[in-house]
Amino acid sequence: MKNRRYWIWLALTVIWMVIIFVKSAEPYSQQDLRPRLAEWISEEQLSSVLPNLEFHYDGELITYHLPYDMLEFMIRKMGHMFEFALLAQLSLLTLRAKHVNRGAAITIAALFTCLYAISDEWHQTFIVGRTGHAIDVVVDSIGILLVVICYVAYIGLRSNKKR
Repeated sequence: MKNRRYWIWLALTVIWMVIIFVKSAEPYSQQDLRPRLAEWISEEQLSSVLPNLEFHYDGELITYHLPYDMLEFMIRKMGHMFEFALLAQLSLLTLRAKHVNRGAAITIAALFTCLYAISDEWHQTFIVGRTGHAIDVVVDSIGILLVVICYVAYIGLRSNKKR
């Protein structure tokens, strides 16, 4: 089969997009980690390792005084970065398997993933118990940017090694 790598990467990219879509269609109550966190670690233990931070995120106060809320917030935001970093990586690998040049592949993958992040937040506005936040697109974009930086660094290291 011609371009087998391309079809494999494309399939993995689409599957990951479907997973993101399905998870975004779940109400927040199905994804709430706080009850499980309370089962795994006591509030005292958690309070002792969390930093004494308070900050506003999209108009909501995130505080160390509510340790399960703080930890869940951190886990969810890292999840955002990871899921869109993975989508950016899969998109990049798909494009490179189709022999798109590096610069164009990086640009297209980053833009495509960012647009998908925007559509994901918009999609969440239609789900009961969910909200879409523009700031979450920024968090998603951090994951995308990390993939771009790592890929560019990898290319640089690889070309220096060949010299």
